[in-house]
Amino acid sequence: MGQFDGKVALVTGAARGIGQATALKLAAGGADLALCDLQKEWVAETEAKVKELGRRAESFAMNVAESGDITRAVAEVEKAFGRIDILVNNAGITKDTLMMRMSEEDWDNVININLKGTFLCTKAVSRIMMKQRSGAIVNVASIIGLIGNAGQCNYAASKAGVIALTKSVAKELAARNIRANAVAPGFIQTKMTDALTEDIKQQMLANIPLKRFGSPEDVANVIAFLAGDEAAYVSGQVVTVCGGMVT
Repeated sequence: MGQFDGKVALVTGAARGIGQATALKLAAGGADLALCDLQKEWVAETEAKVKELGRRAESFAMNVAESGDITRAVAEVEKAFGRIDILVNNAGITKDTLMMRMSEEDWDNVININLKGTFLCTKAVSRIMMKQRSGAIVNVASIIGLIGNAGQCNYAASKAGVIALTKSVAKELAARNIRANAVAPGFIQTKMTDALTEDIKQQMLANIPLKRFGSPEDVANVIAFLAGDEAAYVSGQVVTVCGGMVT
């Protein structure tokens, strides 16, 4: 018996990196997966890997910056699975540059996907969880939302917003037995971080007490804990997964 047997998890940004690792971790624990990304085709690999673990998986196209798109996709998930027990808001982007060079468009895109998207998905899915009188929401923030970073003022603002949103949602939904928590990853090796220069990578490595970069699985392990019954009395919290960078 897995800890997630009989449960359905919806994961956004499930095509790769932390999203894919989380989907596989939840599936290994017995969950069935609704896999969401901007294009349905992007999550084909994740869907196949979940099915290899013997769990049900279905893919859904979802633009987290568009409320109508989310309403449609969440309705499709509910129709397909009948319930949603776990929501992992992982979809996110970066558009890095110094504030004085940052376009309004780059600011808006990052805020709309990272923060507004988390709000919209949480609002849509929480309606289902409220009817069930149970649920677990885990939002993927970042240590940059806690400490800031030069060249990432849009990303930092979006992730700080995700943290504040998480704490507020946890208080609003607690009466319906719905928990909300966030993880704040540090430097995790994904395709998003692979775009950074080698100099920046080495500078960041020098600031990590554990002297290694994290893996998507490192984050997925914490997400799974927060989504599970072992964390039944944990809500409104932010857990850093950063090798000791932020204490």
